[in-house]
Amino acid sequence: MSGTQSSRINFGRSVHSVRSFGGHLSVRLDTRSLFICLALLVLSVCVTVFSLLSGKYPITLTDILRAFTGDGDAQVRMIVMEWRLPRIALAFLLGAALAMSGAIFQSLTRNPLGSPDIIGFSAGSYTGALVVMLLFSGGYYETAIGALIGGILTAIAVYLLAYQRGVQGFRLIIVGIGVAAMLSSFNIWMIREAELQIAMSAAIWGAGSLNGLGFEQLGPVFIALSVVAPLVIFLSRMMAQLEMGDDIARASGVNSNRVRVALMVLGVALTAIVTAAAGPISFIALAAPQIARRLNRSADVALVPSALMGGLLLLAADWAAQHAFRSQLPVGVMTVSIGGLYFVWLLIREGRK
Repeated sequence: MSGTQSSRINFGRSVHSVRSFGGHLSVRLDTRSLFICLALLVLSVCVTVFSLLSGKYPITLTDILRAFTGDGDAQVRMIVMEWRLPRIALAFLLGAALAMSGAIFQSLTRNPLGSPDIIGFSAGSYTGALVVMLLFSGGYYETAIGALIGGILTAIAVYLLAYQRGVQGFRLIIVGIGVAAMLSSFNIWMIREAELQIAMSAAIWGAGSLNGLGFEQLGPVFIALSVVAPLVIFLSRMMAQLEMGDDIARASGVNSNRVRVALMVLGVALTAIVTAAAGPISFIALAAPQIARRLNRSADVALVPSALMGGLLLLAADWAAQHAFRSQLPVGVMTVSIGGLYFVWLLIREGRK
């Protein structure tokens, strides 16, 4: 028989310890974190409903409910279920993936600037995808593999260049920024040397866009995240121990080098999944974990609140890209515009420390 016991523990904030299966399974639940997660989920649902209602073709809330139950007009069902809903689901999943990747690298570097788009891993994934697209005319799955390989090779290069009797977070960020700049120049050169039609497609895709995406991309993204995300959550406790330093982590039985490499590979994989599906979408990985940390009022970067914040941010950015202007924009344009301001503020704040 399995029972569940709940006891209140004083950690300086409202925390509950839930034990089940005779005390063999124990989970610590932070009340504020649960409230933040619930609030982010509610906001995401609200943005989802608003996005389903928005568009040139007028749709009411009743039409949406009928479409979900399989009733109503066939054209409305097609618009809701086949056009708008897959895009919304992709926006949330890709935003969550970027935020989790950002949380991983910000935790490993112990620096709010340590996101994959700042330290070059996103640029590396973009380079790998471009090589497949421009040189081998690869399809979706080939592009995904190229993005993963490019991201991993870039991560290895940055890690080796930054290694000097260990890896410090600030040195990793500086080296990553330099590598990202060189890769960005190489990416532009490849696009300029390619055939016009292919180059235009690659440039539009490189802006980061959800236009034209549907169930064909949603399925592979969901499957990939179903594999990667649980592994990241499984390593999250070890990741928190690494933030206290390698010596403390080793004293608690954590193999710091292996866990760090595993987390880096998973973080690059999350970035590569997004890059392969929608192109490089910047600044969600940078901003979402820090916004979630401030809302959560926690010292470390929490994965689940970060993921929910990333999903909400990309949902809102995609709606704005579609409907806030006269013409439809790539979602990457919106995230760069908003995230650039956040990046400048973050640089000023870090420079004052």
